[in-house]
Amino acid sequence: MQVLEQVLLAPYTTFGIGGPARWFVEASTEDDVLEAVRFAQKRNVPLFVLGGGSNLLVSDAGFPGVVLRISLKGIEQKKTSESAMFSVAAGEDWDAFVTLAVGQNCAGIECLAGIPGTVGGTPVQNVGAYGQEVAETIRLVRALDLRAMEYVELDAKECGFAYRRSILNSSERGRYIVTRVDYWLRSSLNASLSYADLKRYFQNWTRQPTLSEVSSAVREIRHQKGMLIVAGDPDCRSAGSFFKNPIISAEYFARLTASMDGMSVPSYPAAYGQVKIPAAWLLDQAGFHKGYALGRAGISSRHTLALINRGGASASDMTALRDAIVAKVLERFAIRLEPEPVWVG
Repeated sequence: MQVLEQVLLAPYTTFGIGGPARWFVEASTEDDVLEAVRFAQKRNVPLFVLGGGSNLLVSDAGFPGVVLRISLKGIEQKKTSESAMFSVAAGEDWDAFVTLAVGQNCAGIECLAGIPGTVGGTPVQNVGAYGQEVAETIRLVRALDLRAMEYVELDAKECGFAYRRSILNSSERGRYIVTRVDYWLRSSLNASLSYADLKRYFQNWTRQPTLSEVSSAVREIRHQKGMLIVAGDPDCRSAGSFFKNPIISAEYFARLTASMDGMSVPSYPAAYGQVKIPAAWLLDQAGFHKGYALGRAGISSRHTLALINRGGASASDMTALRDAIVAKVLERFAIRLEPEPVWVG
């Protein structure tokens, strides 16, 4: 295992922002992961696990400890006439895996096409989009338990999945390093068309679209919104949707609707009788529209929720915009937005 020093982290992120890592290690085996952890422990320095770099904002000062980049590769599968189990190493590219599964007519993740990052990150925040989330298909997560310093396997129930959450980014944050994820997908099922954007896309079709056609549609919609990583596209220097859609009580939703002078408030049902409000709508109502700029940071010209590096932005530029948005939405709606990206350093 090679240990590098003072490696700039900006090139490893979709934001293109971030200072150097004091030490940088790339792990291609589970033994490498263990060795990197012991390297950090021996020096009593913090450890950060890096995947595809698509959901993080790195400090301008960088990271004072060990950055461990997960590069484990390999996909194994067991297929029957009705289903398929894919055992996927954490360092595999997520979108490439979606393409592989869809190409084999395996349903369950077709609406998650075009999402940047690696497989290991998907169970951490229960990645979801366009009516699907990985919690619906994950059967097992293999990870290094840093408390016991041994590899364990967590089933879906033990992962505690919820909206954009799992124990891996909440109650047990920092305890596990994911090295493999097992997905159970169904064969020969119709694609999921529950999300409004997809329903509109296929509204004039006279037949049921295939899994491949739905995945292609998702990528096209994401591209139109600047949410597909395309080289040279300034709207793509982002971490995707920067804020989670807040979930509020039905009682507060009723009060909010009553205060809007007849304007309808878009909403979706959430668990336990609660209500989910689109964060993009809250930003628009607070005056943060597509194309908004605050110095070198801004909002995508195609998607309100995508905060972007307009060119040469620093982490402090991005956090200034983040804080301005959070404060204004809180002032107007008494709703505190929760950022999705992880802050590093």
